[in-house]
Amino acid sequence: MGGAITGILLAITFVVFVLYAMKGGNLTVGFFVMAVLWTIIGLVPFNQAIKEIFTDPVLNYGKTASYIIFGSWFGRVLVDTGIAGSISRRTEKVGKKNPVLATVLIALVIALIFTSSYGVGSAIAVGVILFPIMFSIGVPKPIAVSVFTMSIGAAMYVNNVLFVQFQVFFPEVSWDAHYQRFGFVAMIVQMIIVLLFIIFNAKKIKNGTPEIVASDSDEVIQEVPIWTYILPVLPVALSIFAKWDAVPALLLSTIIAFLATGNMKSYPRFVKMMNETATHAISDISGLLIMLFVLTMFQSAAVHAMSGFTEVFQQIIPSSKLVMVIIIAILAPLSFFRGPLMLYGAGAAAAAVLVGTGKFDQYFLYGLLVVPSMMGVSACITQSWNLWAVQYARLDTKTFLSTGIPWAWGATVLNLIAALYLL
Repeated sequence: MGGAITGILLAITFVVFVLYAMKGGNLTVGFFVMAVLWTIIGLVPFNQAIKEIFTDPVLNYGKTASYIIFGSWFGRVLVDTGIAGSISRRTEKVGKKNPVLATVLIALVIALIFTSSYGVGSAIAVGVILFPIMFSIGVPKPIAVSVFTMSIGAAMYVNNVLFVQFQVFFPEVSWDAHYQRFGFVAMIVQMIIVLLFIIFNAKKIKNGTPEIVASDSDEVIQEVPIWTYILPVLPVALSIFAKWDAVPALLLSTIIAFLATGNMKSYPRFVKMMNETATHAISDISGLLIMLFVLTMFQSAAVHAMSGFTEVFQQIIPSSKLVMVIIIAILAPLSFFRGPLMLYGAGAAAAAVLVGTGKFDQYFLYGLLVVPSMMGVSACITQSWNLWAVQYARLDTKTFLSTGIPWAWGATVLNLIAALYLL
């Protein structure tokens, strides 16, 4: 009887949390309240809860937090040193002759930059350079915004900074060759979808009306050595080929960026640039970090609260990987508005349930839940940089969603199939 009551209370609070997340409720508050409620409902002893739910998970997340900080800093350095801007401006010359080709190049540039860069600040800083370029060559705003958001979403599959954030849900998954094989395939698949999206809209782009839009950036884009264009992918290359950890890979790339752009010619200039970029970078992700710390509390509370229901879920959840892929492919839009398939939303509880059953290896579960989450990252209005892009372009939400969802959904289906075979 007690178990039934516990199960009912967990289900009710889960549904309430889903509705709260989908209506745009603050996730930091939501995760914390859920952590407290599930700790109480799960009858976790007080001292055990203090240590195992509200202390140890947060302290253990310190390593991941350092990845996020260094990734955000590297992204800010790429922008403030002029490297990202220089890469972007190179496409402007092409755009005057062939706007479709220029749009393709812009999509590839975005993906290149965000293989290592991370954070809404970096996305905005790159966006205020690229959107005026796309608008000036006649790319319609709905198309420009979807190209921007889906290209960032594609890069996130191999962005180690985002990987370690999702990794908290799947402790047995690591940034190794097994995942990297899937990650790069998933990125390529989504970029192919982006290119098909551009080709599908080629006529609209060619016939678009050029619009002059002033950049929000007051800084003049400085010229940088062309070889610095490889820096956005250097951290990923060091991680894969030299087997470096993300922190030294990002730190070395950051130092090279400072050095190559003349920001280390004098000590005062270097210190000023270092402090300014670090301050902006950490400010960009401060809210995210707090949310992620609280999320680890909820994850631990979910594990404790669900421990008595493992056998029940094992009976309910299909044992076939193919069936699971088909179900998630159909329900993928539930990742939108922080729904039950978005790991940065109600999907956190879904991940705890699936991992807790032990029915599937965690690499497969990673793909099963991260792929629809990436759909949300690519095309959902609740994703911070997507919301900014829509507001910057003065685009209505309905148009943004109707433009991007079919294509992001297509990429999601293909990448779920890739997860089935590669993970």
